[in-house]
Amino acid sequence: MAQAIFAGGCFWCTEAVFRDVIGVSNVESGYIGGATPNPTYKQVCSGNTGHAEAIRVTFDPDAISYGQLLDIFFATHDPTQLNRQGNDIGTQYRSAVFPLDEEQQAETEAGIARAQADRAEPVVTTIEGPAEWYPAEDYHQEYWEGEGQRNPYCLAVIPPKLMKLRKSFANKVKA
Repeated sequence: MAQAIFAGGCFWCTEAVFRDVIGVSNVESGYIGGATPNPTYKQVCSGNTGHAEAIRVTFDPDAISYGQLLDIFFATHDPTQLNRQGNDIGTQYRSAVFPLDEEQQAETEAGIARAQADRAEPVVTTIEGPAEWYPAEDYHQEYWEGEGQRNPYCLAVIPPKLMKLRKSFANKVKA
């Protein structure tokens, strides 16, 4: 098993996408890239800690490659928006990748180049790290499967992301 860390706006929304990907065994929401140790959701939402809302994906590289995960990441959020995703504004919603080794670093650079080739606007996704990972509070984990399906924000944002995943990566979606 391997891990990847992506920040693409609201972690509820990115977590929902990656839970549906073949080869992914776990997705954990959390915080990374800031200065405050053990930040809380409220602290991160203030925009003052420097952390991004992110997901840590545990995956089987024999079933899906890191590069394929990057392609899904870039296709299911807008990597051209600086410090925001839709109505979520602030550095905590930035588009960023946190490579865990030199191989992931090189693959992330190639993934950004692929994402840029598909767009006219500049991709502003940053490559950051190394940085300490802090799991989000329990109520944020598997949010879409529970509370999220009653949350108007999630109902507006997540289904279009899932539709894009199923349309663009049909062979990588769990049944």
